[in-house]
Amino acid sequence: MEALELKFHIHQIVDAIQNEQVLQTLYDFLKSKENEKDGSLWESLNEEQKKEVMLAFEESEDEGNLVDAKTVFRNFR
Repeated sequence: MEALELKFHIHQIVDAIQNEQVLQTLYDFLKSKENEKDGSLWESLNEEQKKEVMLAFEESEDEGNLVDAKTVFRNFR
């Protein structure tokens, strides 16, 4: 989806939301991202954290290391 189409769909979803708390949360999230530069999350990590992320990424390349979403979410109930 291109940016214009994404914006259109986002507007449709927002227009359908009636819950003021959800709207406030969405607003706060979007406002916090408004001026965030690409890569700022990565840059906020220390070297050890970056190594952990890269290791997790490498391990995810092997399907034997993956856990399906249903199993993960079942553990959070």
